[in-house]
Amino acid sequence: MFNFLVTTWNPSTGLHLGPITLHYYSLMFILAFGLGYFIMTKIYKIDHVNEKYVEPLFTWTLIGTILGARLGHVIFYQPELFRQDFWSVFLPIRTKPDFAFTGFSGLASHGATIALIFTTLWYSFKIIKKNPFWVYDRIGIVVALGGAFVRIGNFINSEIIGKPTPPNSPFAVLFPQQSSEYGAIVPRYPTQLFEATGYFLLFVLLWILYRYTNKKYQQGWLFGLFFILLWAIRFFVEFLKEPQGDEFIHFDGLNTGQVLSIPFMIAGIVIMFYSKFNKITPEESAKPE
Repeated sequence: MFNFLVTTWNPSTGLHLGPITLHYYSLMFILAFGLGYFIMTKIYKIDHVNEKYVEPLFTWTLIGTILGARLGHVIFYQPELFRQDFWSVFLPIRTKPDFAFTGFSGLASHGATIALIFTTLWYSFKIIKKNPFWVYDRIGIVVALGGAFVRIGNFINSEIIGKPTPPNSPFAVLFPQQSSEYGAIVPRYPTQLFEATGYFLLFVLLWILYRYTNKKYQQGWLFGLFFILLWAIRFFVEFLKEPQGDEFIHFDGLNTGQVLSIPFMIAGIVIMFYSKFNKITPEESAKPE
């Protein structure tokens, strides 16, 4: 398919606004949060929950996602950055070898997930005062769609590229912008698009189950399914990816992304089992407290 549509992928680095370049990855991030806010507002309307609770949810989600994703990347893939350029870990800048605005690049979904779990716990207990799994069930729908947009942003930026593939493969794509890191330009798998497609299909599945079944009243069931399928997609696509930075977590031929995905899939199974004992009625679901 891609041989007919894209043989060489070499877009501009972003929108140049004076001294600042707004990277397409950042634009996809903004789009993901914008659509997520719209969808979550609709979900709260369906559940007859006051929409005033949507804004604080997304404030905490934004903080947790960016901070957790950035720390996750540095801890799991680039720990030397704490010593080499400390402020670049927390701010969208680079201070060495010279100062530059870089945007938030180098983000790890595993770190974002861990941070999001804790920020959502705070939101659930302190703000909306509901069972956290009620919130997780709904936010998982939005996160699946957001993940698709983030991976599209990675593709536009020629990031997280795949391993080499034969030139006659229907999935062969050239990424000239990565020649400085990976050497000679050779056809590669567009793994970013593989993941994006998987996440979008997961979003569709979760939305259908939420909208047209009673699973949303079995607190934790949708979230458990989300965990299992999201990280399974990540696990299998990793077989086709080039390593991200200096990966130091390996086990029996599995890379860092795969090893970190396994506990999340196991957690999803446990959560789905637990949900059988955590059912509520539509009336209970609508209560803000």
